[in-house]
Amino acid sequence: MELSCAGAVLCVLQFILFSLILGCGAQDDFVCPLPNGLFPDPNPEACVRFYQCDNSIAFLKFCPSGSLFDTYKKLCVDRHLKVFCGPQPATEAPVIIEDPHTAGECDVTKCKLPECFCSPDSMAIPGNLTREQVPQIILITFDGGVNSLNFKTYNSIFLENRTNPNGCPIRGTFFMSHEYTDYSLVEDFYSKGHEMASGSVTRRAGLEDATVDDWVGEMVSMRQILKHWASVDPSEVIGMRAPHLKPGRNTQYEVLLDYGFVWDSSLTATPGAMPVWPYTLDFAVNHECKAGTCPTHSFPGVWELPMNSHYGQSLEGGFCPYLDQCALLYHSEDEVVEWLKYDFHHHYDTNRAPYQLTLTANWFATKELHKALLRFIDYTLSLPDVHYTTVTEALQWISAPVPLSQMQNYEPWDCKLRQLPKSPCKTPRSCPLALEGRFSEPYGIAGGTRYMVTCSQCPRKYPWVFDAAGTGLGNDVYEKATF
Repeated sequence: MELSCAGAVLCVLQFILFSLILGCGAQDDFVCPLPNGLFPDPNPEACVRFYQCDNSIAFLKFCPSGSLFDTYKKLCVDRHLKVFCGPQPATEAPVIIEDPHTAGECDVTKCKLPECFCSPDSMAIPGNLTREQVPQIILITFDGGVNSLNFKTYNSIFLENRTNPNGCPIRGTFFMSHEYTDYSLVEDFYSKGHEMASGSVTRRAGLEDATVDDWVGEMVSMRQILKHWASVDPSEVIGMRAPHLKPGRNTQYEVLLDYGFVWDSSLTATPGAMPVWPYTLDFAVNHECKAGTCPTHSFPGVWELPMNSHYGQSLEGGFCPYLDQCALLYHSEDEVVEWLKYDFHHHYDTNRAPYQLTLTANWFATKELHKALLRFIDYTLSLPDVHYTTVTEALQWISAPVPLSQMQNYEPWDCKLRQLPKSPCKTPRSCPLALEGRFSEPYGIAGGTRYMVTCSQCPRKYPWVFDAAGTGLGNDVYEKATF
């Protein structure tokens, strides 16, 4: 019998190659579970083999030497690792329980001003006004304490010759926190018509996952501290901002609603074709929630004034909610002015959503940034339709829009109709006060002696969470609002 090969070795090689072709070809005995994908060999002992299905045709494959096919990972892995080979039990899909309180999508037929406002993309102008009919609102907001280190720099913004078109001086909103605050200086700002809002007592991190009691202790205590030590009328402290822009899911807004707050400004909006207008939380938040902890329930009538992030092509990191987070340290004063103008005109030239100058003391640490800000403010005040307001004043217009042509005698913004609080004392007290560690350490803050400046009589102890009057007892009980 003659061999058809040149030699026995060549015949063996041809036989092996023929066998491999058969082994790696389509398999008649394996049924693809799905039309396409990688699947284990039905034999649990054959972990080096797997099947590749292509349009329901199975092809036998082999793992490289020293590896086995993992059913879950769908790839060959080192045989010395934990490998799930062969057929594995299917895992059941988790049961998703619908939250009956989840807010629905914006329904403009059911959402009417002044109680409710929304739009499918949050970019619509309230009252269906055109851009030319809308006053461009600018909000100056500050986060943190007020003290001798930042009082003069903050005050440099609010010169009496910086006035709105109605002749009233420009004013801002302060999101107050307790530590290192000089309450005589807070009282000075308040007596000039600036707005006070609650920014929490401690400004601690992690509040986004805290309880109702935690939020009450932080936000309501801060409002009461302002009452006791800066003579601020608590009925005028109706807004809040979560520390570090980390909203407290639904819990924060339950507290906001239950304790008589009206608005919040904790959510951020990433830059888009147009900025986002404030809206009520009757319906779902319909812009991206960068923090991941935005409310999901409906909170009828609660206003959210989102922080439209500042943006510039030349900025490292892209965009920034706070101005001092923007990468501007190595820019010249002129460059910062031009960038602010560019950022502002993204509002002014589109839908004129309120523009926020969101500030902390860090901004003023750089001389070029400070000067650029003042120049930018003067530029905007040269425009006939720009108005600087507090947050609450802005919401008064948004909830009942008036065309620009009728704004000449707009009463909610007329400073002559407002009775300002009395000026603070000339010689405030500096009170050395003990903060006991048993009260402060649960918040990650060391106890010890604090010096608190106020025009009021010194308290027994340093005011704190659930101890706004500084009794040292830490057992304040705050009444819920009645509507």
